[in-house]
Amino acid sequence: MNNPQFSENRRSLLKGFASINAIPFIGAFAALQSKMALADNVTTLVDSPYGAIAPTNDLTTGLPLLQLPPGFTYKSFGWRGDTMSNGKPCPGGHDGMGVVVSRKAGRSTELVLVRNHEIGFVAPNNFIDAPRVFDTGTVNATSPNKAGGGTTNMLFKDGNWVSVAPSLGGTRGNCAGGVTPWGTWLTCEEVSSDSMSTEGKRHGYVFEVHADPALTSSAPIIGMGRFGHEAAAVDPTNGDVYMTEDSSGKSGFYRYVPTVKAGAPGSLAQGGQLQMAKIKGSDNVNLATVSVADTYALDWVNIADPDQVRGNATGPAGITITNASGPFVQGWTQGGARMNRGEGMWYFAGKIYVMDTSGGSASRGTVWELNLAQQTITCIYSSPSSLVGNMGDNLTVSPRGGLLLCEDGGAVTGDAFGIGQRLMGLTAEGDPYIFAKNNINLTADEVAAAGKAANIAGDNRTNEFAGACFDPTGRYLFANIQTPGITFAISGPWAKGPM
Repeated sequence: MNNPQFSENRRSLLKGFASINAIPFIGAFAALQSKMALADNVTTLVDSPYGAIAPTNDLTTGLPLLQLPPGFTYKSFGWRGDTMSNGKPCPGGHDGMGVVVSRKAGRSTELVLVRNHEIGFVAPNNFIDAPRVFDTGTVNATSPNKAGGGTTNMLFKDGNWVSVAPSLGGTRGNCAGGVTPWGTWLTCEEVSSDSMSTEGKRHGYVFEVHADPALTSSAPIIGMGRFGHEAAAVDPTNGDVYMTEDSSGKSGFYRYVPTVKAGAPGSLAQGGQLQMAKIKGSDNVNLATVSVADTYALDWVNIADPDQVRGNATGPAGITITNASGPFVQGWTQGGARMNRGEGMWYFAGKIYVMDTSGGSASRGTVWELNLAQQTITCIYSSPSSLVGNMGDNLTVSPRGGLLLCEDGGAVTGDAFGIGQRLMGLTAEGDPYIFAKNNINLTADEVAAAGKAANIAGDNRTNEFAGACFDPTGRYLFANIQTPGITFAISGPWAKGPM
């Protein structure tokens, strides 16, 4: 806690992600709840306050990779196959991402982002050659493939991309995760299998990644559980870490209460208690079948063995769940609640926003607001159709208080802007709008002229956005398109709308 760099990083991150002067959600979500209640869970896709989107050329390559509103520009970077600082090709599968450091370098401002790569087993030549590696074993005695997931760190300085470097390798399915108030990234393996590599290592853990790759540990934080981790969000007042699980119909909502409360790099690995959420007064509540404005008070049940293998469980309500993660089995037998598919999370101003990607009556996604002080969870949004909201995955909150969802439900038909997956926001009145669309549809000649890998050519418009996050000033929105694997820095007239 006496590290000056840690103190500076913590102040800048908290200022960016939880400013008490930021615009609150209250007006937007109150309007949304009223509208949904009166219209039987129906809301309307409205015109964006930022204007109609249109194909916009990338300032780096000149290619029209995104559809954006007027006045917005972007720079692409870290494409799959690009050469990294270690001379190796950049891995693909770009997923969760966060800004972990904002620092001054002379008169310049530098941002460090950590980016996940959601990759399973790969051929040895595609293994991430990082300073820290968890598992170097192969699938089995006859397969040479190795765990190909991990993280890369990117440097962004004064509005320009500078470099990308590997930071963690030998992990699997690094889907989402979350920033910490002390300037690190929690990368989460979305792995539900109990199988081991030939090195004898299981997967499904959380790892802590530093802004300096050399300081990253390859040791999993086993106390945070072994399950299909999706995202994590830290309560900066006490260091508790909230986590989602993506396992259809058997997804717990978890909390890790660390032994060392004054959080710092490495403190989570010093031990803690894993817990699963339970609804006060009710057993085995299904949080997927809810309506907007439904509110529940939470209890938490302890998970005795966070590393327990998968199994079956019958809860007090008499409902049996089969082939669930070990932590879920323990929580369910104590009356724990479940989501359908817990996905993205983000902390903002005393609340944590949680995405259930296939929750709600239409199975198109719900957003929950967890009030940390009151320990209540409220459904604030439930999509009535794929046109209005199509299975949000990662989500983020801007420093001004605007909520942005990365959709992962496939290309939507029926909106005015053609094929392509979307970034969706909410207006101040609580209506969803289209902020951006994936427009990656490249010929072989275009890919060659941009100096990119030949296998990137083709129509990638139906592939998902992921990893959306803002810098602490709110000037830049960073986002990934998972396939073919590209990262974007987007800037423009944010003040025209809620972001």
